[in-house]
Amino acid sequence: MVDSVGEPDRVLVHRSATGDRRAFAALFDRHSRAVTRYAWALVSDGLDVQEIVQDTFTTAWSKAGSLAIAESSALPWLLVTCRNHALNLRRKKAPHRAEPLPEGLAGLADVAANEDRALAVQRLRWVQTDIEALDGLDRRICELCLVEGRSYVEAAAIVGASAGAMGTRRASARNRNRVRRAVSNHDE
Repeated sequence: MVDSVGEPDRVLVHRSATGDRRAFAALFDRHSRAVTRYAWALVSDGLDVQEIVQDTFTTAWSKAGSLAIAESSALPWLLVTCRNHALNLRRKKAPHRAEPLPEGLAGLADVAANEDRALAVQRLRWVQTDIEALDGLDRRICELCLVEGRSYVEAAAIVGASAGAMGTRRASARNRNRVRRAVSNHDE
């Protein structure tokens, strides 16, 4: 058994490339706190930090054979890899971010879910005329999503459309902007 504590990073990386888990553990112990602090600076969710740090060291393990270390420390390479994993995670999560509702409307979906349909329609009276002006399927989709508070996936299942078709209809309705204008400019 070789003691890895005092060895330079270059040696630990080389030994890791040959499958030496103790060398890699020493490298991890030496730099994991700095990588974790850096990950916290890039993202604010603890689970994301854990994922990024794990991915950083997994990448280091898998690329140890081709890893070129500047100077004598692996830390600069680890920090760049950490940043790249954080950017990838941010890109992966970006399509799932929701567009916020205009001020004062955020609770309408909860209201619709907790009250019966007639009361929800009454509360949305200022947009009902625009919903009624839509063609049959678009009107049904707006009723399901805006009035009843259902998700687009649930609405797609109810009307027998694919999720892709729902996305196309939603984009088309957004481009027409009639309902959105009514929601944004209503006066109560």
